[in-house]
Amino acid sequence: MIPGVILCLAILTLILAWHRRRLVVRHSVRDIRGPPSPSLLLGHEKVVRHAEQIGDLEFQWVREYGPTWRTKQCYGADALWTADPRTLHYIFHASSYKFSRTVISDEVARLLTGQGILTTSPHDHQRHKKIMTPAFSVAHLRTFLPVFLRSASRLSQKWKDLLQADPSSNLFDVNKMLARMTLDIIGEVAFDHQFGALDNKEHELVKAFDNVFSDSLLHPPSWDVLFKAAWKYFPSSWLHLLRYLPTKEYKRFSHYLETARRTGKALISDKASGTEKDGKDILSVLVQSNLTEDARYRLSEQEMLSQIATLLVAGHDSTASSLTWTLYELSRHPEDQQRVRDEIREAKAKARAEARGDDDLIPSDYDAMAFTNAIIKESLRLHPVSPTLYRVADYDDVLPLSIPIETNHGKCIKEIPIAKGQTILVSICTYNRLKSVWGEDADTWNPTRFLDNSKERLTLGVFANLSAGVRACIAWRFALLEMQAVLTELVEHLVFEFPEGVDIIRLNAGNMVPMVRGKMEEGVQMPLRISVIN
Repeated sequence: MIPGVILCLAILTLILAWHRRRLVVRHSVRDIRGPPSPSLLLGHEKVVRHAEQIGDLEFQWVREYGPTWRTKQCYGADALWTADPRTLHYIFHASSYKFSRTVISDEVARLLTGQGILTTSPHDHQRHKKIMTPAFSVAHLRTFLPVFLRSASRLSQKWKDLLQADPSSNLFDVNKMLARMTLDIIGEVAFDHQFGALDNKEHELVKAFDNVFSDSLLHPPSWDVLFKAAWKYFPSSWLHLLRYLPTKEYKRFSHYLETARRTGKALISDKASGTEKDGKDILSVLVQSNLTEDARYRLSEQEMLSQIATLLVAGHDSTASSLTWTLYELSRHPEDQQRVRDEIREAKAKARAEARGDDDLIPSDYDAMAFTNAIIKESLRLHPVSPTLYRVADYDDVLPLSIPIETNHGKCIKEIPIAKGQTILVSICTYNRLKSVWGEDADTWNPTRFLDNSKERLTLGVFANLSAGVRACIAWRFALLEMQAVLTELVEHLVFEFPEGVDIIRLNAGNMVPMVRGKMEEGVQMPLRISVIN
């Protein structure tokens, strides 16, 4: 029934889209080169979402058309893709709030997290950010380091115990265990709550979040691609009804949000009934920051619950994914893994030599570990958390280019006039492989590129999808310190090897997820062989 309804909506939307394009003819991007559209209704939308691996099509297109090109969206609309460094800098840094997230990006985030910082208007975003920022100050982050280390040590010990019980069973899905560990971490540092995920306690949040992105966003059917593309033509009041749709794609998101809100209410209730004041966890700081704010600008109860849902998603899934890809690369490059291990030992020896009383590392020690940080950066470069960022121009504008492109009429241009409402797809995964930025070996693993400070680059760096612009992730330093601490703890005590006969593919489920080729029905996974260092 739903696909039939969507078909009717698609026809109506096609008419509306055609009429809108007749009214808006100025600053058209139609002269920008790009691949021919494979479908009148779907444009390139479905082929991009169903690509065998993330980036396969974008890497091909950038070789043919340059780092800025045009594709077709659903209903014949034009989308402008770019990986140009100057354009990215302009969109994320120089233009403040002139480029909003697209309706699809906002509504998918709203389905998952509610009315949180991810989905707010520019005015409300500043209000949310002001209240949440104190919880992620540099000084406050230092108090979280013992939790990071303790949780990583527990995971390391869990793998050691399993290996001791059965040395022949040394193949583990590291993504699953890292996700459980990071959920325990966010539970403790954000809410002073023990989820017990590493202890195999089947918390309802673990069940609600398991494979939620791959079940909801991976390889969407044609009707859902068309349906989402029509959202920008719907009255905003209609979009609040999306969570009631009875299909798997929407029920999974709705179930997670309901579970997160229910958990959030229980956590806030525990805080209200507790006797301890001035708690150091993120929720306590957030509550206190909200109370000290002018009453006109405080977060509502629903906004507070949405922040909790956001913290639960962003605070454990993104970090677990980045750590998974980093261990994947280290397992394929054992010489680099050993070099990280040697650097850890040198850092601890230096800590002992400085007579600090122990060899525990502090944040400045992690920042000084040049090669380990180069490993993290190179992993984020090749496996960005968000491979594509979606934006829409809120005003008529002109996009600057650092790399000129040729138009369909043979003209070489260094800027692109765009109209209000133009959709722009920022390809982070393509930018991260531009040879003009990263060198001729941009497609290959080479962490030493980050040790060479002699090269001048017009670059946003590999944290572009975490820390770019006014809508930067306010917790990116939290995530980086967590990755540094966990990675060093695991690599110091364990050896990770890539198993023979396994082919890992990068798939687009909203973020970059790993699956085993030929075993996609098993969901997101990263099987690696683990052994204990003697």
